[in-house]
Amino acid sequence: MRDTPGTRYAVVSCHVERPLDDRVWPAFARFQEQRAGGFPVAALLRPPDSASGEDEQTWLERAREAAARGPLGHHTHWTSPSHARPDGDGALDAGARVLREGAWLRERGLAPTLFCGGGWYTDASVATACVTLGYVDCTPRAARPPYLDDQSRWAELAAPARLRLEGGVLLAVPTTRSVGDLVRAVARPWTLDEEVVHVYCHDTDLVDGRRRRLLVSALALLGRRRQRSDLDTVSSRLLPTAPERDWSEVARGGDAARPQ
Repeated sequence: MRDTPGTRYAVVSCHVERPLDDRVWPAFARFQEQRAGGFPVAALLRPPDSASGEDEQTWLERAREAAARGPLGHHTHWTSPSHARPDGDGALDAGARVLREGAWLRERGLAPTLFCGGGWYTDASVATACVTLGYVDCTPRAARPPYLDDQSRWAELAAPARLRLEGGVLLAVPTTRSVGDLVRAVARPWTLDEEVVHVYCHDTDLVDGRRRRLLVSALALLGRRRQRSDLDTVSSRLLPTAPERDWSEVARGGDAARPQ
């Protein structure tokens, strides 16, 4: 398929949350190399946690390998390597953490272009940090994750957009389909109605043989129905002319969930 005006794309990302696990990392590396369905896979990598004694040198070697195979992104776990969302939203200086991690990555020669907050957490400070770092944000979701309550912070967005903040304009490509969502949708292709189908998985999904096979099969079908692309390419093609919206329109939870 060739790109034409109005082309409807599909892209794939993986939340690489256990990059130092010698069982999980090879499974992710094979998946990224395989390009199931013809899709390059963006690696959204959690930086090493120094407090847990994670091996920075091995992490850097693996991050560079991933960057050579596809787009590279920054994925933040707010509490610990095994706990993605913050324990208490109110006391979290989330934007400062993103800036610190982003600086650490750049100091070591990595140049991530994408961001996704762990557990889909985001707020205005995180979004502003993404503007500062030049990231395209994939944290917004087309629908609320079922495990989040009304007060949990997240961002709702169904299509690529330019989000206005006090600190500038944030380019965002929302995440639209989990593995389960994709498997159900390819069985009913008329439900694949979003402008950009953005499928995500976790690296731990890839060590489950059944789940991996389902994902690979679903991506093969998706690749026949949409223009295969990657997050960097879609961002460069669509976002310069994407509609603008205020951050307040997409922010959910916290103050946004409270009656005014």
